[in-house]
Amino acid sequence: MSGIRRRQFITLLGATIAWPLAARAQQGELVRRLGVLVAAYTQNDREGQARIGAFIDTLQRLGWADGRNLRIDYRWAAGDADRGKNFAAELVRSSPDVIVANGNPVLVELHRLTSTVPIVFTQVSDPVGSGVVAGFARPGGNITGFINFEDAMGGKWLGVLKEASPSMKRVAVLFGSDAPATVAFLRMAETIAPSLGIQVTSIDVHGGVEIERAVAAFARQPDGGLIVTPHPSLIANRRSIIALAAGHRLPAVYPFRYLAIEGGLMSYGPDQIDQWRGAATYVDRILRGEKPGELPVQAPTKFELVINLKTAKALGLDIPAAFPLRADEVIE
Repeated sequence: MSGIRRRQFITLLGATIAWPLAARAQQGELVRRLGVLVAAYTQNDREGQARIGAFIDTLQRLGWADGRNLRIDYRWAAGDADRGKNFAAELVRSSPDVIVANGNPVLVELHRLTSTVPIVFTQVSDPVGSGVVAGFARPGGNITGFINFEDAMGGKWLGVLKEASPSMKRVAVLFGSDAPATVAFLRMAETIAPSLGIQVTSIDVHGGVEIERAVAAFARQPDGGLIVTPHPSLIANRRSIIALAAGHRLPAVYPFRYLAIEGGLMSYGPDQIDQWRGAATYVDRILRGEKPGELPVQAPTKFELVINLKTAKALGLDIPAAFPLRADEVIE
């Protein structure tokens, strides 16, 4: 990317663009308005920028250009639930043509606030159980989008963590009671745990719990591990959580690839970048007249297992030799 294009890209991400339909639009061309609420990332988070970059790139390929026929207003909640709710209310009050949002808590809030503004979600789990859509094939209403995981993933995370750490007898699940999908992951892990000889401890990150103290208390007994669910506050504070797992020598599984790249032991989850591209295609279809309630909710078709052997070595974890062979990516 050239220096000029890089500066343009950073400006695009950082700007909060006013709604008025004036200025640089080509004469006679209708300017549409789009609100983007990013729940889990700060404006300067490279992972958040990567997702928005893919989203904007896809919109451009479909004929939409910010400042020409589109006005985009960004809100970055940085994993803060209250901030996310406030931003959701701001965007709804502005009455855009479409709102794009990621994360269960902000999606539930948007669903509560409006039944008319079209909403496209991404990085969301269990939208049916959360009550925001009627079904996958025909979501109905004003909301549709792309899910990350189904409930069963809670058991799968527990299973791969046990494979990587056969001596594990206890696991702490970091979840948020304000995000029903993460509660569902916890419940599924609890269901599967007895068959694997594992005792589950739940750590609710919602409501002011001190994660460091809770994890430290859990780690006082041996043979423990961590499951980190995709709650926005956990993603926003991922570096401290990865460091916390390392400090207490706890093997941990995370929901997304970049968490293993940043030092987590392993990850198992879908390609989020691809989901943001999908969200852009749905925005395009809605702006061209299709109804969100008639666009099916889509689930990922591929999940990637990534293992960080450097982290395993630092933890003193003796991973079974056959386990890395089934990984999609191994970080040496």
